[in-house]
Amino acid sequence: MPLPDKGAPWPPIDPAVRSDIETWSAWYSANPDRLTYRYQNRHRDTARYGTPANRPSQYRGGLVGTVARWFWGEPTPLGEKRANLHLPLARDLARTSSDLLFSEPPTLLTDNTGTRERLEQLMEDGLRRTLLAQGEMSAALGGAYLRIVWDLTISDRPWISLVRADGAAPTFVHGRLRAVTYWTVLGVDGQKVIRHLERHEPGKILHGVYEGTEDNLGKPLDLSAFTETAGFLPEQTLPIGNRLASTYIPNTVAAPDWHDLPGAASLGTSDYQGSETFLSAIDEVYTSWMRDVRLARSRILVPAGYLQSGGPGQGVSWEDREVYAPMNIPPTSDHQITLNQFEIRHLSHRETIADLSSKVIRTAGYSGGTFGDTEDGTAATATEIKARTARSMSTRARKAELEAVGIADIVETLLILEASPMFPSLPTVEVERPRVHFRDSVQDDTKVLAESAELLRRAEAASTETLVALVNPDMDADDQKAEVRRILKESGRDVADPTAVGAEGPGTPGFGTPAAE
Repeated sequence: MPLPDKGAPWPPIDPAVRSDIETWSAWYSANPDRLTYRYQNRHRDTARYGTPANRPSQYRGGLVGTVARWFWGEPTPLGEKRANLHLPLARDLARTSSDLLFSEPPTLLTDNTGTRERLEQLMEDGLRRTLLAQGEMSAALGGAYLRIVWDLTISDRPWISLVRADGAAPTFVHGRLRAVTYWTVLGVDGQKVIRHLERHEPGKILHGVYEGTEDNLGKPLDLSAFTETAGFLPEQTLPIGNRLASTYIPNTVAAPDWHDLPGAASLGTSDYQGSETFLSAIDEVYTSWMRDVRLARSRILVPAGYLQSGGPGQGVSWEDREVYAPMNIPPTSDHQITLNQFEIRHLSHRETIADLSSKVIRTAGYSGGTFGDTEDGTAATATEIKARTARSMSTRARKAELEAVGIADIVETLLILEASPMFPSLPTVEVERPRVHFRDSVQDDTKVLAESAELLRRAEAASTETLVALVNPDMDADDQKAEVRRILKESGRDVADPTAVGAEGPGTPGFGTPAAE
């Protein structure tokens, strides 16, 4: 289908989906002002980020008032400054999810050597960084898009770029991405909003610029009127058959909260889904803790008459007044000064934050050990780490399956495009769908692996091929076989079995020597 018509409502996404993604985006930003504005305006489908202010909704009853009165939606009392603190646990969740997947870059395996070398170059040229960012975005917003882009003034090759889920309107058919429209805001002038739309359909890309408002696409404009879009064609056919030059990688297989919304069930969901109230409670407790610290500063209570007078109408003073609090009270019988130190409820606050944090981490599918050190501060072996992070490893495995499909799709399409007449100057490599292998994010110590291999060798419980695979798990099958041959040759074990028939070689008795004529 073509680009949207003039005056179309924007964005074309279900309000419930858009609202959830905007909320997750606010938590991921780790910006207190953005969180405040989001929760104070959560009832507005078209809320934009701006300066927080008290709103009538915060004083209402019902659902609107309840949502607005979440910690980050509470009105600031008149005359007080906003002192809410934010613990960026949500951002930490997203980064940890990405690190579990991509701290060790995945290996793109193919049978063809030339293709494999091209994919290694692709990873070194920036794909790994893109995947790290995509892993964060998927965990935070429920998914992310990868698209193929090119600009011959920058590079003679196309590359893969990232698009956030809150900047795309997808179309799914039977759980697969059929088309997607990306948009970028080129400028805002009062109520006027200029948007660039980029629509990906099977075998083609369409571009358009529109001038509208916050919730209306408005009228189309000429692409050449803006520097950012002057080089784009309104429609470009790509030599990739019925494939898309984009792919969507969801964070989860299903979206439980959107299962009844058309086209939303395939979007996946954020690691924050279901934990927003806990995240808000953590910030509330942390703010209370710091309030205790602020109010519990040591005070020396003294009668006002003990302070130095500054003269009529000038008040009284005392050097180092920071710790003194004048009280309009008579001196004590023994003329003593009262020392006062208020209690800081640090243990109860810390335990509450730890309990709430563990709930957030577990709801997201991770183990607490993934986010902390050992209790005694000593280094742990890979086996101990895996035992403490079993839940995280299970979540990582599920996400890796979704990542592998999306990465293989977009990389195969990139190879097809590079081999097409669009890029005649590029060396031709065989187009092959890569196998995406995720390496273990927790590597075993080489010494431990060597000791295990030695024990298996002594017990005659494993072949040389098995031992090589044990010590070098990141090698592909061909490299492991080559390593086995080198080991056997160097150790002198690469010889024929002397008890086997024909081991003597050709031309010797028993090998079938032809009779002399």
